[in-house]
Amino acid sequence: MTKGIVRGIIANLVLVEVDGPISQNEICYIQLKDIKLMAEVIKILGKIAYTQVFESTRGLMPGNEVEFSGHMLEVKLGPGMLSKIYDGLQDDLNKMDGLFLKRGEYTDPLDENSIWNFTPLAKAGDVVTGGDWLGEVPESWIAHKIMLPFGMTENYSVVSVVPAGEYKITDTIAVVKDKEGKQHEINMIQTWPVKIPIRAYKEKPRPFKLLETGQRTIDTLNPIVEGGTGFIPGPFGCGKTVLQHGISKYGDADMIIFAACGERANEVVEIFVEFPKLDDPRTGRKLMERTIIICNTSNMPVAAREASVYTAMTIAEYYRTMGLKVLLLADSTSRWAQALREMSNRMEELPGPDAFPMDLPAIISNFYARAGYVYLNNGSTGSITFIGTVSPAGGNLKEPVVEATRKAARCFWSLEQRRANSKRYPAVDPIDSYSKYLEYDEVKEYLNSTIAPNWTDLVSYAKDVLLRGRETNEQINILGDDGVPLSYHVTFMKSELLDRIILQQNFFDKVDAATPLNRQHYMLEKVINICMMDFQFESFEEVKPFFTSLIYDMVQMNYAEFNSEEFKQVEADLEKILAERRVK
Repeated sequence: MTKGIVRGIIANLVLVEVDGPISQNEICYIQLKDIKLMAEVIKILGKIAYTQVFESTRGLMPGNEVEFSGHMLEVKLGPGMLSKIYDGLQDDLNKMDGLFLKRGEYTDPLDENSIWNFTPLAKAGDVVTGGDWLGEVPESWIAHKIMLPFGMTENYSVVSVVPAGEYKITDTIAVVKDKEGKQHEINMIQTWPVKIPIRAYKEKPRPFKLLETGQRTIDTLNPIVEGGTGFIPGPFGCGKTVLQHGISKYGDADMIIFAACGERANEVVEIFVEFPKLDDPRTGRKLMERTIIICNTSNMPVAAREASVYTAMTIAEYYRTMGLKVLLLADSTSRWAQALREMSNRMEELPGPDAFPMDLPAIISNFYARAGYVYLNNGSTGSITFIGTVSPAGGNLKEPVVEATRKAARCFWSLEQRRANSKRYPAVDPIDSYSKYLEYDEVKEYLNSTIAPNWTDLVSYAKDVLLRGRETNEQINILGDDGVPLSYHVTFMKSELLDRIILQQNFFDKVDAATPLNRQHYMLEKVINICMMDFQFESFEEVKPFFTSLIYDMVQMNYAEFNSEEFKQVEADLEKILAERRVK
């Protein structure tokens, strides 16, 4: 086993002189009195290894001994992870003593004493390879698949599988034999490296399926597909957290992984307090029962922040291989990028824009590429839909992290301070935001076939109404109400109607919090029909009161159960108001 001696310390960057072979991303432990500090090799120059320490290096001195483990930064996977709260190294925070984390204290992410009800899926004589399912155990409401480890890439013959019954995760549940006849015992535990994606999937053309979030401003105007990527940039206080809560609660996903990778400590505490209280409309129980939280705050060492996003993605990949739809949310990847910047500066690398690493776009792109829709060995499918948030300083959408993420993510939902200040939530800017998935012919065909034949045309028309409304509003503000033609006021108020009824949504209302696609289509078509109508007005002073009454009625429709008596009554009142002003 390779050992070393500390030769230099720059904050949590420690230079180690080694006496043998080591590898990139290998884990080592630095001895500090009676504790061991975990560190990761991030650069090797001759006999000097540059390591980033996941703990405070206070008290560390040149001459301290270092021991290399021979393996990379890994996560321990198996039944029992749902509802858990981990740090970036997959330590179970509920097993920690006291309110503050202690240096050198690492906990087991799994409970090896728990009993699980195992059901075999494979039988003696089957030929299996890495990722194939050997059996399953119930974990909450998910059928947790027990797989042949992915490192076993060749074909193996199943010698035996234990019968259905109760077992611990450390018990042998199957024995397989390789082509040389050597037998291997398999239990329910796997270890995966976090920075090297596991690839054991079949290459096939992927279908495009819309991932419903229940949020109209996303599903209607700028949708994301299952296995897709998106990000939400915006300044502090614009509603990123509430929007993420809405997506996680109502998104069409089997499970949620939330990576709090470096937000302020009070925001992370809010996640701990609020998430367990959220009701799950999918199961009727608590949302936390199908959620895993990976937590790192801004006051933790930067190396731990950097590791947390990889830990979250690797756990998501593990559940994806069970044929599940996984929704991965990261808040905020700006803190992750700042951790990369700090380590890059300490290693005196050539800086890029704003002192971020020169290869920041490549790092972000490689990470986002790990999301996706896959075919498993048995023909089943699984997916990871990744949505990150970016918190640029001062809301500057031209800063390097936003620009680098734009190149990687296919959906861009920009939060606008002006909309947030005027209480227009979700504060997603309808003009600057976009979904590149709408450029794919396959996606257009899917939307038109599953929602309505004219759906993409309606969406295009809606975006045009919003754009023309913004332009006319600027003219009205410059020239005054009586300095522009009457038609400008009508155009602006039609865009306000569309904004208020389609884009704005009340997450705290039990009906309006999430809107299914059939209702989104019905309401969008109704609003577009009104926008296409011509109305009779004598002066601009009549325009706003008329459209205000329309907005009031249609808001009541949003708050009423779809096609209920209340909904139909408000709709009938709306038709009367339209008939009074409509040009016949």
